[in-house]
Amino acid sequence: MENNFFGEYKVPIIHKFDYLKPKSIDEALTVLAQSKNPAILAGGTDLVDMIKENVVQPDVVVDIKGLDALNQIKFENDTLFIGAGVTFSDLIESKIIKEKYPVIFEIAKTVASVGIRNRATVVGNICSALPCMDSGPLLSAYDASVTIAGQKGTRNIPAAEWFIAPRKTALQKGELVTGVSLPYPKVKHAGCWIKLGRYTGEDLAQVNLLILAMADGTFRISFGAVAPVPVRAKKIEKLINGQAITPSLIEKAKQLIEEEIKPITDVRATKEYRMHMAKVMFERGMNAAISRLNGCGPEYGTSVI
Repeated sequence: MENNFFGEYKVPIIHKFDYLKPKSIDEALTVLAQSKNPAILAGGTDLVDMIKENVVQPDVVVDIKGLDALNQIKFENDTLFIGAGVTFSDLIESKIIKEKYPVIFEIAKTVASVGIRNRATVVGNICSALPCMDSGPLLSAYDASVTIAGQKGTRNIPAAEWFIAPRKTALQKGELVTGVSLPYPKVKHAGCWIKLGRYTGEDLAQVNLLILAMADGTFRISFGAVAPVPVRAKKIEKLINGQAITPSLIEKAKQLIEEEIKPITDVRATKEYRMHMAKVMFERGMNAAISRLNGCGPEYGTSVI
């Protein structure tokens, strides 16, 4: 290892690989199909670390940053499309996001640091598929789908089927994720994103939670960082949907959290702390989402934890 000026150690990349920057999606797919062990580079914030740590050992890195077709944020036919090259900073700056999906703005603001947000992409986040990712609960709560291109054509995978295990998705060899699609709910709604970390700033989540409150009295609730893959809290949704939200109902729902999530103890937190804070976050998130639905509550981007 090399020691830098600040006394920190920089881990080198110790194996060779080719680097290619295709000019079209078709060219990228050809390279992916012909390569033995390719890796796709969009932001690279996860990929570079995984290469350094030998988690992946690509024979070729395919850089898709220059493909304009993947750098779009579109809202058409009541569906939001986020291209594979769209960064979290792009989401923060997008008028479409602020007007139609303000909770995505809230999520993006909590991702790492400004420097990371300028490079990291939503699609890269879900392809890395780390349990603590910020984008997993987003796709889960919005019943999103992942659009995948391959030489045999295009297919769409529901978010519920995309995440298989930590670092494992439904993506197959030779395929490329071109974007994700989030259907706009048919009724007025509001949301609340809560991310618990050890400190304010660039830290991975100990627990994260997205709650969507719908005008028809239903809710969508999705946890992250407390199970191998994002957890859509179906038991809680079944309990509270269509019911008057009272303190006693919230308490019953909080007890169901113990049946929904499976936190672990690691360097960031104990499983007991994660479970306790998931309950605290749920109560505060419900109150904030309902208040926002009613036209009040904290401004998007304001933490409730």
